Amino acid sequence: MSDPLGVTTSVLDFRGALPDAGALLGLDLGTQTIGTAFCDAGWRFASPGKTLKRGKFGADRAALTELIAERSIKGIVIGLPLNMDGTEGPRSQSSRAYARNLAALGLPILLWDERWSTMGAERGLLDQDMSRAKRKERIDSAAAAVILQAAIDGLAGGMF
Repeated sequence: MSDPLGVTTSVLDFRGALPDAGALLGLDLGTQTIGTAFCDAGWRFASPGKTLKRGKFGADRAALTELIAERSIKGIVIGLPLNMDGTEGPRSQSSRAYARNLAALGLPILLWDERWSTMGAERGLLDQDMSRAKRKERIDSAAAAVILQAAIDGLAGGMF
């Protein structure tokens, strides 16, 4: 269900607010960093982007606005950290508040269950035989790509 600001957990509502195609931005919100990922305009594959240092919201918004303009982003997918039983805790509320603040950019925003994203990203980086230091550096953006890929799979597959 969408809220008045255009933030939703419904793939159907998000899909209805999007044009027929266009690149999407995925975000994995950490307390100190923001992992970013992008997908192609046809919503086929997601790739990790930059990991941004998280600061005051105004600085975050400026950095994200720059990425949105560079990539002609049409929508944003933000990881929603649910508890393992599906309930929401303080981190979920923080992600919802961040999404509501980003809604001022005028793009549709989908909150996507991220419960397994970091584990999936870690497994993928381990499969690449990446060192611990490199994994630490790239985990947030890899997790953002896992979140975004799951969302675009839902968009493409009609997961409504």
